[in-house]
Amino acid sequence: MRVRLLGTAAGGGSPQWNCGCSTCRAVRSNAPGTVPRTQSGAALSADGIRWFLLNASPDVRIQIEGFEPLLPADGNVRGTGVEGVLITNADLDHTLGLFQLREGCPLNIHATQSVRRALTEGLSLESVLSRYCGIVWHTPPASPAPLLCADGSPSGLLYEAFTLPGKPPRYMGVQKVEAEASRGNCVGYRFFDQATGGSLVFLPDTAVLTEDTLAKMQDCDALLIDGTFWSENEMELMGVGSTPAAQMGHLPVGGDTGSLAQLAALPGRRPARRIFMHINNTNPILLADSPERADVEAAGCEVGFDGMELVI
Repeated sequence: MRVRLLGTAAGGGSPQWNCGCSTCRAVRSNAPGTVPRTQSGAALSADGIRWFLLNASPDVRIQIEGFEPLLPADGNVRGTGVEGVLITNADLDHTLGLFQLREGCPLNIHATQSVRRALTEGLSLESVLSRYCGIVWHTPPASPAPLLCADGSPSGLLYEAFTLPGKPPRYMGVQKVEAEASRGNCVGYRFFDQATGGSLVFLPDTAVLTEDTLAKMQDCDALLIDGTFWSENEMELMGVGSTPAAQMGHLPVGGDTGSLAQLAALPGRRPARRIFMHINNTNPILLADSPERADVEAAGCEVGFDGMELVI
C-alpha cells in the first residue's frame, strides 16, 4: 500500500490567509524549520496506478497537480488516477474539493448516510454535480470489505469505516446540529493491503479516543491522526478566538489526556508510524524547534508534511 499526504493543515491552511499569529508569521517569512501546508487530505493505492482520495479539500486541484500519478496518463487527452473519494465527515475543509472534481466521469463518493445528507441538504452537492459529472454514492462497510475501483474491479485493498464522536457541520444550522448529534457524522477508516497484509488507520478528526478506536489503532502498521490543536484553549492563548478544542470536535495533542499521551501508553510497537496531520495554523508543532515538536518526536511520533509518502 502506498500512501501520499496531499495536505496536512487544518481548515485555512498554514499560513492561514487572514492570520497573523506567531506561527503563521514564522511560516509566512520562511523561518527555518517551517513549511507551508495545504488543507488536509491524502491518497492511497495498492498498485501505484489506481488511487483513492481520503477527503477532498478546497486545495485538491493544486494537490493533484503536484502528484503525477493522479494526472492523465501519458498520451491521454483526459483522465485521472483517482478512482473515488472517501469522506470522513462533511466539514468544508474535507468536502469543498468535490465541486472541483466536476469535469470528469461520475464521481464515486464513499460516505455515511449522515454525511451524505449534510452534503446534499447543506451544500446542494448532489443537485449541483448532477448537472456536471454526477455522483455514485457508496456507503462504507462496518467490517472489512473490498474497496472497488470505479469500474467495479478490485483495487487490492480492503476497507472499513468506524464511528467516531461528532456532530453535523456548522453550516447545517445550530438547531439541526443539536438535533442530529448522532452516529455517522464522523468516521475513521481502516485499510488493509491484500497482498502485503499492511494496514493503515485514517483519523484526521477525532474528539475522543474510545477503547474501540484505540484497539483499531494498536492493530495497524501506520496511523494518520488528528493533530489540530496542541492544547484545549489554544485559540484563546494565541489571541485568535475563544472556542475550546473539545467544542470544535478535536482532541488536543498535548496534556495528560491528549492524544500524544494516549499513543505513548499503547502496548507494543504498533502502530510503527504515528503521524499527525490536519494541524491548525496556531499549533506550535508546526515549528521544528518548538518544545511541543520535541515532545512529539520524543514519543516516537511524527508531524506529517505535504508530499510525505509511506509504503505499508
